Amino acid sequence: MSIKTRSSKFGPIGRLGHWTATHFRVVAIAWLLIAIVFGFFAPKVETALSGAGWEANGSQSVAARKAIDKNFGGLSSSGLMVVVQSDGQTVSSPGFKKAIASSEAVLRTDSRVSQIVPPQPGLSISRDGHIAVIQAGAKADSNTMVRAADDLKGKLGDIGGTGITVSLTGASGMWSDFNTANRNAMMKSELISWPVTLVILVLAFGSLVAAGLPLMLTILGLMASAGSLYLGTKIFNISIWAMNFALMFALALGIDYALFIVYRFRGALFGSKESTEHAVAETMDTAGKAVLFSGLTVLISLTAVMLVPSPAFQSMALGIMISVVFILAAALTLLPAVLGKLGPRVDSLALPWVHSGEHRSPRFAAWAERLWKRPYAWGALSLVLLGALIIPVFGLNTGMPSIKVVPKTDSSRVGYVQVQKAFGEGAPGALQIVTTTEGANRVLAVVKADSGIAQAMPPMNGANGAVLIQATPKSDPSSPVTAATIDRLRTTLPAGTLVGGASAENHDLEVLLNDKTPLVAGVVLLLGFLLLLVALQAPVIAALGVLTSLLATGAAFGAAKLIFQDGHGSGLLGFESQGFLDAWGPVFFFAMIFAISMDYTVFLLSSAKEHWDKNHDAKEAMVGGLAHSGRVIFAAAGVMVAVFFTFALSGPLPPKEMGVILGVAVLLDAFLVRLLLMPVLLRLLGPWAWWLPKPLKRILPDVRFGHGGDS
Repeated sequence: MSIKTRSSKFGPIGRLGHWTATHFRVVAIAWLLIAIVFGFFAPKVETALSGAGWEANGSQSVAARKAIDKNFGGLSSSGLMVVVQSDGQTVSSPGFKKAIASSEAVLRTDSRVSQIVPPQPGLSISRDGHIAVIQAGAKADSNTMVRAADDLKGKLGDIGGTGITVSLTGASGMWSDFNTANRNAMMKSELISWPVTLVILVLAFGSLVAAGLPLMLTILGLMASAGSLYLGTKIFNISIWAMNFALMFALALGIDYALFIVYRFRGALFGSKESTEHAVAETMDTAGKAVLFSGLTVLISLTAVMLVPSPAFQSMALGIMISVVFILAAALTLLPAVLGKLGPRVDSLALPWVHSGEHRSPRFAAWAERLWKRPYAWGALSLVLLGALIIPVFGLNTGMPSIKVVPKTDSSRVGYVQVQKAFGEGAPGALQIVTTTEGANRVLAVVKADSGIAQAMPPMNGANGAVLIQATPKSDPSSPVTAATIDRLRTTLPAGTLVGGASAENHDLEVLLNDKTPLVAGVVLLLGFLLLLVALQAPVIAALGVLTSLLATGAAFGAAKLIFQDGHGSGLLGFESQGFLDAWGPVFFFAMIFAISMDYTVFLLSSAKEHWDKNHDAKEAMVGGLAHSGRVIFAAAGVMVAVFFTFALSGPLPPKEMGVILGVAVLLDAFLVRLLLMPVLLRLLGPWAWWLPKPLKRILPDVRFGHGGDS
C-alpha cells in the first residue's frame, strides 16, 4: 500500500501527523528557528513586564488618578511615599533631618519623580515627631512608577542608620514588594517542582526517553511564550503575572498532551505490525484530535477572562493563551515528528517493569468494571465527598489583597504600619477627592460630616481650576467599612466629583470582579459545552461534562474558604489570614480550573466515544474509555497536583491561594469526578449518553475519534 493510500484513511490531524513523521528535518528546523528567534528575546521579558495594572478600566478611581496626575503634579496613588522613623530621635534631631534630606536627594535623582513634598507639621509629621512622611509625585504611569519603586527602595533603605529607618511605601511601593515576593516564591517553587515532575514522569512513562518529551514541549513553549510576551510589551503593558501563569500552563499542558499522545503512540506502535509513520498517524487521528479539542477548550476558557476590563487580568489571560498556542502547536507537529524519528526507541532507558505497547490498563479496566457493577454506591460516595466541601462556599467572602500579602520585613509593609501608628488606621489608604473651585466648600463639608471619615485635609488648588481634598478613613484600607464609606461619599457628593486613591481603586476593581464573575463563568460554560458538543456529537454527556466541572470547582473554593478565610492550617502553610479570599481568585481560578478539568474530560470522553463508535456498546464505551484514558488522567493529575502544591508551601499568600485552590481542584476533579463520577454517569445513562437528535446531526460537523473520521 502506498504512503498516500495509507495516510488518506485518516482525518486532517492524522494526515498532519503522518506528514510530520515523514518530514522530521523540516519540522525540526522550523521549531529550531522558533526557539532561536523567540529565545533571543526571552531573557529580556522579566524587566519589560509591568508591575501594576490591577485597576478597573473606566472606573471613577482611575479617572481621579489621571486628573490628579494632570493637575497636581502626580501626587496620585501612583506617587511614592517615603516614611522616616526613629524611636529615639525626632524631626528636630540632626540625624533625623539628615535622613530626610538624603531621602529627598535620592528621590530627586530619579527622572520619574515629578515633585517632592517635604514633611509638614500637622499633615505629614506625627504629633510626637518620631515619624515623618515625604511624598513624591508620579511623572509617569502606574507601571513605570512600580519600576521606580523597584529601583529606589534599596537606595532609600540604605539611608537609615542607627535608630532610624527609611521605608518606601504607598501603592507603588506595595506592588513592587508584592511582585518581588511573588516572583521569588514562584522561582523557588519551580526549582522544587521540576525534579518532582521529572520523577513522576519517569514513573508514569517508565522510560527516560519518553519522560523527556513533555519537558521538551514545556521548554519550547515557555521560550516561545516569553519571547512573544517581550515583543508584546512593545505594544501594550503586560503584567509580570502573565509570565508566571504562562510557565504553569506550559508545564501542565505540555505534560498532559505529551502523556496522552505518547501513551497512545506506544500502544499503536508496539501493539501492531504497522510502520512507525502509520502509528504516528493513527495516534494523531485519535489522541491528537482530543488534544486539539482540549487546547481549544482551554483557549475558550481564557478568552472569557478578557471580558474583565482590567489590564492585569487581560494580560495574564493573554500570556497563558500564548503559551497554550505554542504548546498545542508543538504537540501537533513537533511531538509526532520526534515520535516518528524515535520509533521503538521511545522506550529506550526503560524501567524493568515497563510493558511496551500496554495501552489498555488492566487496573483501570478492573476499576471500571467495579463502577459498572455498583454505580449508585460509588456515585453517592463521590457526591457526598464533593458536597461536604461545597457547603463552606456559601460563606465565602472576597476582598482585594491587604498589606498582609506583603512580607512583614518589606519596606512597604514597615512604612504602612508606621503610618497607621502615627496618623490612624485609614491613613495608608487616604481617599483623594477631586472637585472644582466652585464646589470645594460643599464637598469639604460633606466629607467632614461623613461618619467614616476621621480627618479631611484643607483643599489643595491645582491646575485648570481643579481642587484636591485628601480624607483619611477611620477604618483600614482593606476593610469593608472603608468600601462602604467610598460608596456613601460617591452617593452624597455633588455630581462630577471624583473619589479616588489606592483604597478606591482596589474597591472599584473588587466591584468589577464581582460583577463580571457570573458573566465570565456563564460564557466559559456555554462555549465549553458547544465545543464538547462538536467533539462528542452527544449533547447529554457534553452538558454533564461541563456541569460536573462545577462540582470540583465549588469544592476547591470550599476548601479555600476553610483555609484562607477561616485560617485553618495557616500555621502549617505559614501565612496570616486576611479573613477573606483575594477577590481575583473566583473569576480567574474558575477559568483556569475549568480549562484543566476539560483536559481530563476530553481525554476520557473522546476515548469512550471512540469505543462507542466502533460497536455502540455502552458498557464497552465506559469500560474501554476508562481503561484507555485512566492511566493518563491519573499520571497527569499527579504531576499537576504535585506542581501546584509546591506553590502552596512557599512564599507569600497569593501563590499559596493559587497552589491550594488549583491543587485541590485538580485532585478532586481527576479522582472524584473524571475517574469516578463521570464513568458512573456513563453507566447510568447507557446509550442515552450518546444520543444525538437528528436536527443537531444535520448541522454538526462529523467528528470521530478514530480512523476515517472528519475530513
